[in-house]
Amino acid sequence: MSELAAAAVHRRQGATTAPRWAARLYARTPAWAGILAIYVGARLITTGLLLWATGLSGAPGSRFGHGASIASFVTGWDAQWYWYIVVYGYPTTLPLGPDGHITQNSWAFLPLYPWVSQVVALPFGAGGWGVGAALVSLVAGYLCCLVLFRMMRGRIGRMAAVWTVVFFASGPLGALFQVGYAEVLNMLFLLLALDGLIRRRYVRLYPLIVLMGFTRPGVLAFALTLGLMLVVRWMRRKSDPLTGSEIAHYLGLGALGVVVGFAWQMIAGVVTGVPNAYLETELSWRGFWMPQDGHTAFSPFEGWLSAMPYWAQLLGLPGWLGLVILALLVALFAAVLIAGRGVRRLGPEIRLFSASYALYLLAVFFPQSSTLRLMFPLAPLWGGVGWHRSWWLRTTVLVVCIALQALWIANVYGLANTFWRVP
Repeated sequence: MSELAAAAVHRRQGATTAPRWAARLYARTPAWAGILAIYVGARLITTGLLLWATGLSGAPGSRFGHGASIASFVTGWDAQWYWYIVVYGYPTTLPLGPDGHITQNSWAFLPLYPWVSQVVALPFGAGGWGVGAALVSLVAGYLCCLVLFRMMRGRIGRMAAVWTVVFFASGPLGALFQVGYAEVLNMLFLLLALDGLIRRRYVRLYPLIVLMGFTRPGVLAFALTLGLMLVVRWMRRKSDPLTGSEIAHYLGLGALGVVVGFAWQMIAGVVTGVPNAYLETELSWRGFWMPQDGHTAFSPFEGWLSAMPYWAQLLGLPGWLGLVILALLVALFAAVLIAGRGVRRLGPEIRLFSASYALYLLAVFFPQSSTLRLMFPLAPLWGGVGWHRSWWLRTTVLVVCIALQALWIANVYGLANTFWRVP
């Protein structure tokens, strides 16, 4: 059975698992309006959870203290760095600690999101940056839902695509759609790029790669995806012809992704006169979680190999158990990508990007409280859950999503009083 025929069968079968009145109502609703209703409903839930968190912020040591509001959450944590970039720009002289090493500074944050937010904030006058940032995240989130629905509808069917959007909009990281973080804007560029790759509209990928590269780190994972897709297409060239023009696009886009992926490091080095300014800035955050006996230079995969034994010992477990847990998690994720029935239906583009991004995180990231947020670009894998036809499974997953969102918001915005409550 062809992929399109299988999707058609799944659409017919999936429609029978939802209440008939709901299926009839949704069938008469334009896609954009149905997605908007889902998105607005999810945002109302998140708003309620954020309001609840304001009452928790009076806990001893809370970052936001008594009298916290949703507005203070919007501009809290990393959003403060983005605001600082708009007001003060990037330093030409790097701050140094007592040991002579570079300390935390704004070079760790890319410029596109704060600049776009500032433009949107102009009608709101001085002090309106938080409004602009929230609007950028909010609107970008709705557009993400539209693109995600379009991507999934052709692979897993209309109703499964709707459920994918429901999980995406209501997931554990739902607060990101309403606060001053760059993740959602970057997700919009990523989904548009994946959609272009799936539809083989290669020209549109060139500007999207540049936009991604100056919004959030991670464009190198997309460059790897392009290389892997070229290998897959080459292996399938007899059944799926690969033209010379396509090869040129894959190579050109991959090269662009690599250049853009390292561009910010080069810019930081030129502006500050310190070649490794960006890497040293990123490493300065590590000491917040894991004190170092001396300064540790960056090396691929070292972050996870150092952190997992450390976190295990902090919990009273043997250090080697942390490495075992890491190996099991990697094996489980690989098994899902390779053998997961729902995930396999998403196509090679999404699966290869997910593998590439996971490898990127393993290579460059130091696991800590922000790990869940850094996994946000893996959101297209929600399609592998939405594909399942069981109404009870879908409902259960949705309830778990909202419960985890409440837990995340309560900890990182409400309580926010210890190192593992940093988003």
